[in-house]
Amino acid sequence: MNSFPVVTLKENTFFTQELVLDKQFLLLNPTCPFNDALKKALLEWDFKVVYSNGSIGVAATSAPSAADFEQVTIDDVGILEEKKSAKTDIGENVKKVLEEAHQDLRNNEKSRMSVVQTVYNEYMNYITAVYTHYATHKVLSYQELTETVKELCIFIKDNRRYVLRITPKLEADNKNFIVSHSMRSTVTAIIIGLQMRMPLTKLIELGVTCILHEIGQIRLPPQLYITGRRLSPPERAKLATHTVIGFNIVKENDFPLAVQLGILEHHERENGSGYPRKLSGSKISLYAKIIAVACSFEAITAPRHFKEERSTYDAMIEILRNDGRQFDDTVIKALLYSLSLFPIGAYVYLQNGKIAQVTDANPNDPRNPIVQILGETDASGSPKTIQTDGSSTKIVRVLNKAEAADILKQFGLNKVNA
Repeated sequence: MNSFPVVTLKENTFFTQELVLDKQFLLLNPTCPFNDALKKALLEWDFKVVYSNGSIGVAATSAPSAADFEQVTIDDVGILEEKKSAKTDIGENVKKVLEEAHQDLRNNEKSRMSVVQTVYNEYMNYITAVYTHYATHKVLSYQELTETVKELCIFIKDNRRYVLRITPKLEADNKNFIVSHSMRSTVTAIIIGLQMRMPLTKLIELGVTCILHEIGQIRLPPQLYITGRRLSPPERAKLATHTVIGFNIVKENDFPLAVQLGILEHHERENGSGYPRKLSGSKISLYAKIIAVACSFEAITAPRHFKEERSTYDAMIEILRNDGRQFDDTVIKALLYSLSLFPIGAYVYLQNGKIAQVTDANPNDPRNPIVQILGETDASGSPKTIQTDGSSTKIVRVLNKAEAADILKQFGLNKVNA
């Protein structure tokens, strides 16, 4: 493998084969040019040499310039400006909301759902503040994150079947894409970790890793990940660098190695088709395996500016199919048993003609979750909840988006949005 001193490389330099870091980390493919912005970043990260099996080639006339990949400001990725009066402890508001929530969570179903939504929204604000603080100060506090994520893990454990009923919404300008994706993926990742019987210390590390797994994207132009068009090969290669960028960000801030590797490897795949190092099987860290499944599930079920969301049932079926053996079987099984085949929050049509919402998983049979019958109450006046089975209360199918909207309107229910 040939080595190339970074200081000698010039703007718009092309390589005939892939350019890598440390002889393993993919940096550029042959269609993507080296540029001064990347050179500056490499030197800041203390990478003095890069490697390739090829040689320096001829620049293409249609190649994008360095200006196409300039580092963007925090406003460009849609994170709110940090107020000058903001406290150092950016988790302070979360703590206050959680204290209030603990007093209200003994209320009825409807009130409890409202409280869970409030806490969820505050964690969204918290992730926004974390990303903003890094963008403006280049500092991340592992201790502060672990303290706040610890409370999130406990809250999700106690309110799993309510948190999972919160559905994503599409922001008009999509500026909160990274935040909403990180939050929803983190919820799913923690729930998978709970199903896998992870101890609290590992759950916290997993949660921190998932919250920060896209932190590298804030150093990339938003048009790379907020776009309705197909990316060009150079653009796809540039977007793929977010894993390495994120790895270096947490490494510079002295995060544990397990967190660093989870961020670096969350796009690796079991069959070796992922990036940046094309790892496979047991070579991929556990946190990365979990985040890979959680992110994929979120990507299928969340609306984007260029596509409509698909149902959680569709997402579960796609993950279970595991085309090309991309995901770890143990992680997939944990996802299935924690959410059920018809995931919590889905509206379903039963064999007896009734409509219900899935409210909890059945630990003994993921095909027959617990559901809440719409429009019916039990003797105490609470919503009627039953265990589905293979006969009269068998789930026939999941309602599509239009059907679910009509049902919500018919019963006067509000969709709980994230």
